[in-house]
Order: sequence, then C-alpha cells, then structure tokens
Amino acid sequence: MKDPTKIETLQATVVESFAGSRLDKFLSESFAEHSRTRIKSLIIDGCITNAGAKVTDPSRRVKPGEVFEIAIPALKTALPVAQKIDLNVVYEDDDLIIIDKPAGLVVHPAPGNPDRTLVNALIAHCGSSLSGIGGEARPGIVHRLDKDTSGLMVAAKNDIAHRGLAAQFSDHSLDRAYKAMVWGVPKTKSGVIEGNIGRNPRNRKKMAVVSRGGKHAVTHYKVEQRVGEDNQFWASLIECRLETGRTHQIRVHMTSFGHPIIGDPVYGAKDVKKLKKNVSVVFHKAVENLNRQALHAYLIGFIHPITGDKISFKSPLPRDILALCNA
Repeated sequence: MKDPTKIETLQATVVESFAGSRLDKFLSESFAEHSRTRIKSLIIDGCITNAGAKVTDPSRRVKPGEVFEIAIPALKTALPVAQKIDLNVVYEDDDLIIIDKPAGLVVHPAPGNPDRTLVNALIAHCGSSLSGIGGEARPGIVHRLDKDTSGLMVAAKNDIAHRGLAAQFSDHSLDRAYKAMVWGVPKTKSGVIEGNIGRNPRNRKKMAVVSRGGKHAVTHYKVEQRVGEDNQFWASLIECRLETGRTHQIRVHMTSFGHPIIGDPVYGAKDVKKLKKNVSVVFHKAVENLNRQALHAYLIGFIHPITGDKISFKSPLPRDILALCNA
C-alpha cells in the first residue's frame, strides 16, 4: 500500500516502439494512472531525470534504451473531518467495518469533493480507531468504488487489519463480485474479457482497452438474466468477477465487449438513443430514472486478518437496478 506522505519514484525504459515520441507522451502512456497534463507538470517542475540530469522539456524526443525516473512529490491534502452521514453498516468489529455504499457517495476527499465522503462518515462513526496506514486523506480505506457504483466495501480500523486486507486485495485472493445491467445480450452465457487498460489516447480523462502500454486486466462474466419481451432482448443482468483490479475495469471491458453498462455517462454506448428506441415504455422509464451506471458490488468475502475466519457478505440489488430487471 502506497504511503502518500512519501515521495514515490517511478522508472521507465524507452523501448523501440516509443522511439521519437515526446517525453510527456511516453511517460503518460507508461504510467496510465497519471494523466499527460500531470506528467507535463512534473517535467516542467524538474521531477524527471535521465542519467542523473533533470529533464524539463516535455517535447523532448526519447531514444530507445534511455531510462527516465519520476519523483512524484508527496500529496498535500487537508485532514478530513468527522461528518455525521448515515451508513448502512453490514458488519463491524474491533478491527474492520463493512458498509453497503449507496450510489452518489464519494469514497475519499479529492479535488471537487473535499468533504461529505465515506471517509468523513467513517471518521464520525469509528472515531480515532481508524487505520492511519492509508494516509491522512484516506484513513481506513483499503479499496474504493466509483462514486456512482453502489455496494459492499470494507475499511480497516487498525494497521494490522489494513495490512492483512491490503495483501488479499493485492494477490486477488478475496471473493468479489459485481452485478451490472448492460445493453444487449452477450453471445455466450459466460466468458472472459481480457485487454490491457490504460489512458484513452483521445481523452486522457477516460480509461480504455489499449493496444500498447496499459496494465493487464481480466474480467470474468456470466449472464444471469435477459430482459425483453416477445423473444426480443434489449438488456441483460450479468455477474462480473475481477481477476485484476484496474481503474473502471468492468465499465471499460464491457464497453469494449460491445455491451456497455446502462446509465454509464462516461463509457456508455454512443448510440444509446438508438438502443432505447427498441425497448418497452416501462424499461425506457426505468433507464430514465436510473441516474447512474447500473453497477453494484454485491459480494465480498475474505479471510479476517485478525481471527483467520472466512467471512462473506452479499448485498441485494438496489431498487433502481432491480427496476431494470423487472421492466
């Protein structure tokens, strides 16, 4: 688990396929978690070195074999404050807490969402018992869900629990599954979607399946229900299990697979209006009432980091997604 109070150092070696590329382009594609704008700023600020010398020109052309190091400064974030926000607590003991996060709740403070987050609520609920290993901005947080994804999350109350949970997330030994309502019906009832995920080269604010660079990503899916009438099916409820945990993985993979998640404002199909023309009035209304991507983290199971017991919890589908299933 990264410590945001320390300087992070990254290293990248230029391969032949990047010969002649701009430095900012090469580095942003090598490290998809950082936008090109962020990389450019780091270059200008003197945070990138080559053979011990600072490189401050973002447009510098790179050569095969060159090795660049990035020193990412420590984050400077305000300490979150306690804010009383109702939480749906599924399980709680002295070491950890599992909550069923509603859609619309941001996990931790960030630009644009400085407060009223899950972290603020956890501080109010748990007090000083929260683990500090996640850093001042993210006490107790071991993993996250997107703002508009609902479902189960676990947070640690002490550093031992935090390390134990983080290790299970790192080696993907936990049981985690999501349910999503997607447009259309996959040709096979179950399967695997595989494709590296990195920054979308045409829109750096989005992720995409990329042919070069990115990070290895694997999603297993299973069709649970088809939605339609008169043998015409316009949507399906699927279960997704992650073999890896990349940013927006399910949303990106399902879009690349030709079955974007219904209601996804970022990765939704470009021809959603066309798709909506083929649905029933009831289903159309359910989609209009959704106001978020139809994605729900319904299952989480792991070895308790202190007791060693296997624990598992499931969360029922929220009403808005259930309305799509029943339409």
